[in-house]
Amino acid sequence: MFIVIRIGGSVIASPTNPKLINQYIKLLKQLRKKSYKIITVVGGGALAREFIKTANQLGLSEEAQDWLAIKVSRLYALLVTLKLNKNGTKNIPTSISEAVKALEKDKIVVMGGLKPGMTTDTVAALIAQKIKAQLLVKATDQDGIYNKDPRKYEDAEKLDTITYHDLTQLFEQNRHKAGIHQILDPVAIKILQKTNIKTIIVNGYTPKNIQQAIEGQKIGTVIT
Repeated sequence: MFIVIRIGGSVIASPTNPKLINQYIKLLKQLRKKSYKIITVVGGGALAREFIKTANQLGLSEEAQDWLAIKVSRLYALLVTLKLNKNGTKNIPTSISEAVKALEKDKIVVMGGLKPGMTTDTVAALIAQKIKAQLLVKATDQDGIYNKDPRKYEDAEKLDTITYHDLTQLFEQNRHKAGIHQILDPVAIKILQKTNIKTIIVNGYTPKNIQQAIEGQKIGTVIT
């Protein structure tokens, strides 16, 4: 079974959480022992957004801002890969083809961003499309998708399921911009909707939620 796991930078990198990273290392190794083929995409979190903010204040272009965020996400990917040791790859893939080749070598593949104009959500969606993944699980700082932003509205209700079409109606941003921060970015949604890849949004502060999603247990929000 091919699975893409997207770990939000808001979970492991805002601030950097060594204890939680170790829990993810343990989870990834367990999943590999169960013969799952896994590509994990991590975000840059608060540090990436700090670099974007600084670059913006310096008058740098949005492309330059994106590149800084990409470098930060790759740094976190390298951190995870180094901890995986022989279970991981020697280098962080910087293209989809590199990621696929690494997966073929029976390694746990961890990567960050790829190029400007593309968030790590989009990277995860493109990878899932390429390897024909059966499932994409995204670990976020929320329990799932809500009918409105739970950080702003106390009466927000979590949705157990939602369609990709309805999901697009919930979000404020409908195009890419450096530092975009929402459950899924608009480009990723379009890719996943087109390929009809099942996606589950879970609370990433408890890594076992990802395992439960993979095993088909009721958790988070399922997008179809």
